[in-house]
Amino acid sequence: MIHLIKLAVGVRDIAHLGALQAARHEADPPLRHRTRNSPKRAEELCAGGSIYWVVGGVILVRQKLLEIIEDHWDDGARCAGLVLDPTLVRVQARTTKAFQGWRYLEPAAAPADITAASGTNGAEIPEEMRRALAALALI
Repeated sequence: MIHLIKLAVGVRDIAHLGALQAARHEADPPLRHRTRNSPKRAEELCAGGSIYWVVGGVILVRQKLLEIIEDHWDDGARCAGLVLDPTLVRVQARTTKAFQGWRYLEPAAAPADITAASGTNGAEIPEEMRRALAALALI
């Protein structure tokens, strides 16, 4: 199993990502993210992998990757469709440098999910404060 990491370009915060995806899912199901290149390690990704979203330079959330399908852009050009579970799972914030496209992310390098067992569910920390604390490597 392996994961992907991807920049959520133009997304302000987790709520904004959720709203954009909900609208996309309602208009053209299933929920998917289109990408020009199909991952070569598709079998590993679909064996329990997730896509980790970078919002404003910080990895904040992930979604389970369900399937990779052949898809088409609005102009008819071929692309890959990464079919996603609509559930956004908050992860421990981690800053990252900008990059283009997507990258593979080994499970050992992936940030842990935020759960009640981890001491916080993240709900009581405002997003701006979470980013500031992550930038200082405090969370």
